[in-house]
Amino acid sequence: MGDTSGAGEPTLEEQIAAYQREFQDLDPQVEQIVSALSRLNRRMNVAYGRQTAELGISNAEWEVLKALVLSGAPYQMGPGELAKRLGLTPAAMTHRIDRMVGEGLVTRERDESNRVRVIVELTAEGREKWLEAMRLATVFEEDLLQDLSADERGVLGQFLTCLLRRVEHAQPDAGGRLSDLG
Repeated sequence: MGDTSGAGEPTLEEQIAAYQREFQDLDPQVEQIVSALSRLNRRMNVAYGRQTAELGISNAEWEVLKALVLSGAPYQMGPGELAKRLGLTPAAMTHRIDRMVGEGLVTRERDESNRVRVIVELTAEGREKWLEAMRLATVFEEDLLQDLSADERGVLGQFLTCLLRRVEHAQPDAGGRLSDLG
């Protein structure tokens, strides 16, 4: 593959060479892997952001829709539970829910069995936005992995899952936003 770095961004090779010049203990193989993963993650987030923008939703709204879908039918959660799952403050979650209620993506109602509790529920329109985002993401992801065979995809998936488990074990509190870790 050719140079796919952004304008002004050094190639991975240039970055690793500069790091080695400044920090001789660097393992270039390790640095290539983590730098490639970091750049891939950043570029994928940009691509997903463009896709959700085409649908008239933000990445932040997509995260709420995803959390509700992952909760299973009837696609309901309390705002506090959503905030915790997404690594947000309650105030930030309230603001996000307010916006999404206004857009018809979710409803917010008092729990009839416990009037203190509020329930956020995915609407039909919210579910349709989620499905359309998934359709777009599937096309993007298939294109991304087109050069890998099914076996290579399986091995890559296993390796990345292994790395993820190691990080989750070493940093169990790092599921939220980086600002929450300070």
